[in-house]
Amino acid sequence: MPANNPVGCYRIAFVVPDGWEGRNVRLLFEGVDSAFHVWVNGSPIGYGQGSHFTTEFDVTGVLRPGANLLAVRVYQWSDGSYLESQDKWRLSGIFRDVYLLSLPAVTVLDAFVKTSWRPDGETAELDVCLQISNLSHDQARGGRIEAFLIDPEGNVALAADWPFASLLPGESRELRLREPVASARPWSAETPNLYVLLLKVIDVDGRVAEVKRIAVGFRDIRIAEGRLLVNGRPIIVKGVNRNEFDARLGYVTTKESMLEDILLMKRHHINAVRLSHYPNDPRWLDLCDRYGLYVIDETDLETHGFHFVGDEGYLANQPSWREAYVQRARRLVERDKNHPSVIVWSLGNESGYGSNHDAMAEWVREKDGTRPIHYERAYDAPVVDIVSSMYPAVGTIVEEGLKDDPRPYLMCEFGHAMGNSTGNLKEYWDAIYAHPRLLGGLIWEWADMAIEVAESATAADAGRVAKPLARPSAVSSADPSAVPSAEPSARTSHETGKIYLYGGDFGDEPHSGSFCLDGLLFPDRTPKASLLEYKKAIEPVKVVSWNEDTGSLVLENRYDFLSLTHLAGEWTLYREGAALKSGQLPFLRTLPGERESIRLASKAELPAESGEYWLRVRFLLREGTPWAERGFEIAWADLPLGVVSAPASDAPVPPLPELLIVNEAGTSARLAVVRGENDEFVFDLNHGKLTSWKSGGRELLLSGPSVNLWRAPVDNDVHLAKEWLAAGYDRLAPDLRHAAIERLDESGAIRFRAEFALGAKGQGSAFLASLTYTANGSGELLVEAELEAKRTDLPPLPRFGLELRLPREFDRLTWFGRGPHECYADRQESGKLGVYAGSVGEQYVPYIKPQENGNKADVRWVSCEDMNGLGLLAEAKRVPMNFSAHHYATSDLASAKHRHELTPLEETIVKLDAAQSGIGNHSCGYAPTLEKYLLPASERRFFSVALSAKRG
Repeated sequence: MPANNPVGCYRIAFVVPDGWEGRNVRLLFEGVDSAFHVWVNGSPIGYGQGSHFTTEFDVTGVLRPGANLLAVRVYQWSDGSYLESQDKWRLSGIFRDVYLLSLPAVTVLDAFVKTSWRPDGETAELDVCLQISNLSHDQARGGRIEAFLIDPEGNVALAADWPFASLLPGESRELRLREPVASARPWSAETPNLYVLLLKVIDVDGRVAEVKRIAVGFRDIRIAEGRLLVNGRPIIVKGVNRNEFDARLGYVTTKESMLEDILLMKRHHINAVRLSHYPNDPRWLDLCDRYGLYVIDETDLETHGFHFVGDEGYLANQPSWREAYVQRARRLVERDKNHPSVIVWSLGNESGYGSNHDAMAEWVREKDGTRPIHYERAYDAPVVDIVSSMYPAVGTIVEEGLKDDPRPYLMCEFGHAMGNSTGNLKEYWDAIYAHPRLLGGLIWEWADMAIEVAESATAADAGRVAKPLARPSAVSSADPSAVPSAEPSARTSHETGKIYLYGGDFGDEPHSGSFCLDGLLFPDRTPKASLLEYKKAIEPVKVVSWNEDTGSLVLENRYDFLSLTHLAGEWTLYREGAALKSGQLPFLRTLPGERESIRLASKAELPAESGEYWLRVRFLLREGTPWAERGFEIAWADLPLGVVSAPASDAPVPPLPELLIVNEAGTSARLAVVRGENDEFVFDLNHGKLTSWKSGGRELLLSGPSVNLWRAPVDNDVHLAKEWLAAGYDRLAPDLRHAAIERLDESGAIRFRAEFALGAKGQGSAFLASLTYTANGSGELLVEAELEAKRTDLPPLPRFGLELRLPREFDRLTWFGRGPHECYADRQESGKLGVYAGSVGEQYVPYIKPQENGNKADVRWVSCEDMNGLGLLAEAKRVPMNFSAHHYATSDLASAKHRHELTPLEETIVKLDAAQSGIGNHSCGYAPTLEKYLLPASERRFFSVALSAKRG
């Protein structure tokens, strides 16, 4: 241990209540990092370590009537620190509840409740093992135990009475109750039917000495034929990894914030949580029992720090450390064994694999044979019941799904949610549902772990001046599936001083930088678009086929236990974003795992009015639940019906106004001015650019369009970005080769074409590119871009499209495409097709470490206007496009380390893209962006978009 071991000293006075005389009093600490000594009234009581375990001391003999004094000395480091090297902030101290527990002379010192099902599948078996203890020192004592099992409605489902013979002072005895429970309702994440077992200790005089309460959920857990079975049915784990962390309170997590997490998880179809990587606050397990979440309960064991000596698992094979390992398994199981939500025990995380893990598993199986054992670093060793790995590629899990192993395979961590992330979730879940051995996965992780400080707290002094900020306790009743606008978050940063810091910002060494910003939620629990995509990927009602010609829709029920009777279905017909009519789906009765066909409107039944048509089907809760109100949207799908074209007209088409070309010689440029009825374009033949576009005398463009291949790398670009930078993609400059302007005889339109090479200075040309502008008399400007690689050694492109810079006042956006949140090629399933509107600022997504953000996918058209309706309309030609709009330059997003360092520009920067690289999952692990979402530089690329003025 270091000679300089920081210490925190705590003292608090307390009063022992009247009536505690003759009782046994225990002092409990639920969480202290990392070790501590305790004194009461000056007397040494004991020592504890194991940061996330409950430590209990008998203080009966040192208490006195009236005032008492508790003193605690907490050590930052202990030998236990070698076993607690998780990827998290190092925040030492007392972070969970400290309290006194008063016990009668005869008490239920321990209880272990197990449940199972009899062969009829209707009758459950309740198996209760009690340890009764006489804690007195003066006399033998007897009595009896009354047990009552209360069902979810408050009715007594079972009553039992156990008399027990006198216990000598200090003696303990085991009592066992096995009773059938008829018509018991099963517990699962979908049906969390929670019973309560009340245990009353009645003394020899007939008085109630104590009552203890244990939550009971009737379920059994087995592994068979490569599946994890709950109550005999296979389940799929749709989970997250969750750290206990609050941006303002650190390790302290309030019950209100826990409830907020539970509700968000349930509303986004998450059915499992891995406690990463330590036992969580016991109240969290209470909530999981009540609301229905499967728990992978993990002990407080990670030796990741031994990477620094080249052997993560060094301690795992040291006999001298065996008891320390086994003790951590024992303390986990003994504390949490009575929670029905706990369905898997985990031996820890990233600690190598060795004989000490085998010893842990041996103890766990001897104590509790009802739950399987997980430990990722053991992979497929016999010690584990569930095979698992972290961050596999889609192809890897398909290989796992094909293996002949009787144990299921689990992605205990996948989809590393760092920054703008979690691409190709669809492909992961398609594979999971295609291969029964695949148990599912748990996203890493639930929420960003950043520290919120006041604006005055700079990187140098944040640790000294930052103080805890009050956290609101109310759970929002707003629509949880909507991505909150980014503008308020960005505004909050400047107006109220909300700043988030990460590794290294406090002068801390060593650190992992922004690697703690890897959640589906921002630190304030605002959902990111990645959470909406996860909800869509795991939604329990899936459209598996749709035939627009016949109107035949096939649904699949992906619940593990529920039929679809609790859902109401509805449909709405849309044309060009406008709802035309709606109706109800037939009553749904689909059983879990089954399919059902429904007949809806077909393409032949559409109105004659021209436009793009689609149906949206939605599945809503018929009745409210503890986690969502009636009418809450569970699942949805957009069903395309195609485009109805306008009938051909025999009416003559009036000629377009004539365009005039006026050549104007500048001092160093040849300028071609093209004038129409309302619009004026100025083309620079010396530089191959459109330098001005005025409509009604107002300038529409500050610069552009220009060919754009660069994006501010997202965290998942960590490997690709190295190749991009080496190829010079971030500093490509055009070298004009040819420019010409001509009039098209057949239409009278004017065409300006510029051809140029693109390359980084000092690296030679990488691409040949061209921009062709075709202006017609109505003021429409067709822009066509082409790109062709000149070299064969170029990496895939970040994007291919155009960048335009507009006056800042053009900050009102309307678009027809997916939305309302940001979408990317491999993360767009959650975007609903529609017409959306908002400000440029609202499209900015405030990732704490700035990066590419705010893209909109499958866009048919987008307009950028000022408050008077003047602006620019861009319409995709041939196929839909991507677009984004910001008040920040790409170079600023790429270079800034924190979002509060960004300064908005006095312009609106619009990007129109034929395509953008997927965002992938490669910030951690072995899952590079899927090939189909990459943009190979070797492919010749084309993009066309029609621009026109909006005149208010």
